[in-house]
Amino acid sequence: MDVPATGARFGSAGDSSGDETRARFERDRHLRALRARWRTASLAAGWRFPSDWALPEVDAVCAAVVRHGSTGAENALAGLGRARAAAGAGLSETLSDLAALHAVLADPDAVDGFVAPDVDATPARLLRVTALAWADVATDQLVHTEVTDPLTGLPSAAYLRTRLGEIYRGGVNEANVLLTVSLDLTSVSGWPRLTAMILAADAVRAVFDTGECYATIGPSAVAVLAERNERLATRGVALRRALNERLSVDPQLRDVARPLVSAVRLPGTHDRACELLTELAHS
Repeated sequence: MDVPATGARFGSAGDSSGDETRARFERDRHLRALRARWRTASLAAGWRFPSDWALPEVDAVCAAVVRHGSTGAENALAGLGRARAAAGAGLSETLSDLAALHAVLADPDAVDGFVAPDVDATPARLLRVTALAWADVATDQLVHTEVTDPLTGLPSAAYLRTRLGEIYRGGVNEANVLLTVSLDLTSVSGWPRLTAMILAADAVRAVFDTGECYATIGPSAVAVLAERNERLATRGVALRRALNERLSVDPQLRDVARPLVSAVRLPGTHDRACELLTELAHS
């Protein structure tokens, strides 16, 4: 028996909620496509560390571009410039990334993201906004080097370098080792990336609670300056367990590749140790 309709079908004419759902779906689809093409273009243009490319500010730029076009995304680009500087990206790399975005927008037919970014072809206003925002943070870092990372609450890489200097001056570098935690957040975007680092910092604090020096050394890396003794291997295992337990609680981080925990021997000089920290920050 036929049952008479009691209301409009989903998505039918006059169904405003259906129209809003479709519009939101289309907007999200365009945003994801733009983000993927931009990332591909930026990596092809020379972005060195793929796992560090995605930041919450990237999503903010994509959302602004989808809504208003590149000319309406200046505030979001300034935010990205500041975030790039805070994460340790150089100005040249930051502007090349911006050029990749501009190239993708200028050639919408290149759906695979393989375009030819050219900084000189990028609108001067966008370059200026991004460069000034980057410089604000970079200059402030030179003048006021933070001792504590505001996100994780762990000491910063600058503090760890200072502590390493004390170790080398005391001639006891052979008695210590760097235990590093690296998170592969390539497939994670937005705020879950920040959540992952907060959880990693909490795990480090829980395991190394007897006066060890630890620090955030990169956007997805933490290091512990620990004594080389018989407890090191046991604590390394405990750290892996603590990391996996914490990350598995968050549904958006549950399927992320397991954190890499490694013990790294300190090199012969303090200068080389500082270079090593930079390398480990993006490993």
